Amino acid sequence: MADTRKHMSNNNSEISLVKLESRHLEGALKLSQEFSWPYRLEDWQFAAEVGEGAVLERDGEVLGTAMWWRYGERFATAGMIIVTASVQGGGLGSRLFNALLDATEGRNVLLNSTEDGLPLYRRRGFEPWGMVHQHQGVLAVVPTVDRSDDIRPATADDLEAIQALDERAIGMPRHGLVAALFGAGEGTVLVRDGEIVGSAICRRFGRGYVVGPVAAASVEDAKQLICAHLVELGSQFVRIDVYADDGLSDWLKELGLPLAGEAVSMVHGTRPAPLAPYHMYAVANQSFS
Repeated sequence: MADTRKHMSNNNSEISLVKLESRHLEGALKLSQEFSWPYRLEDWQFAAEVGEGAVLERDGEVLGTAMWWRYGERFATAGMIIVTASVQGGGLGSRLFNALLDATEGRNVLLNSTEDGLPLYRRRGFEPWGMVHQHQGVLAVVPTVDRSDDIRPATADDLEAIQALDERAIGMPRHGLVAALFGAGEGTVLVRDGEIVGSAICRRFGRGYVVGPVAAASVEDAKQLICAHLVELGSQFVRIDVYADDGLSDWLKELGLPLAGEAVSMVHGTRPAPLAPYHMYAVANQSFS
């Protein structure tokens, strides 16, 4: 943010627009709880470590947040955009989002929007391109896994290959994010002819665990990578966010992970271009994409 402090009049008090700092995270957690978002404090801390953000605050109280993550010189994603109900409707959300757009100017920006957020994002030039399905719950059916030597736990020596695969599958260089996700969770890789051709990361998040990102060259490979984590999680609460067009939703429902929500995938500018046949089948979360 170029201008880290602007003052706005609201109920005779000053509301400041400032850079997100560690001192804001407890307030950000409280704000997300207001809207029943399942984030833990650790989830906010992780997001802040790998990205940047802006905060609306008044007398030390966090009233709004917006975050973004830069990937290379051309791309960024945005998320965790919240304004407390008590100050909505006064233009504060627009001012917060302006800070995000200023910080990511010159980049193609992606985000996943609820239905409520669509009008704001459309007005700012974002266009829909797809849909993310959020599945979560406790497994009703333990999946079977192809126990071939192709699928194995990832090691630190695999990180560089996983980062390269992630970039091919999503079309953006997210090496720092992938390293952080790998450090926070457990990875699985699919190996053929000595080459890593699929990867999945599972980590603690929200009410339990999240599986994603999942990068692979086919739906069947993606299923096997997901299953490799699900069989280890057993009766734990699991969340997986997948793209609607990829055909994984019905399969996840059969496993006992019902559809819990939908988000519209949008872009301001040009979408990144994955390198075929690789594809991102499950996102790390809807903010990181």
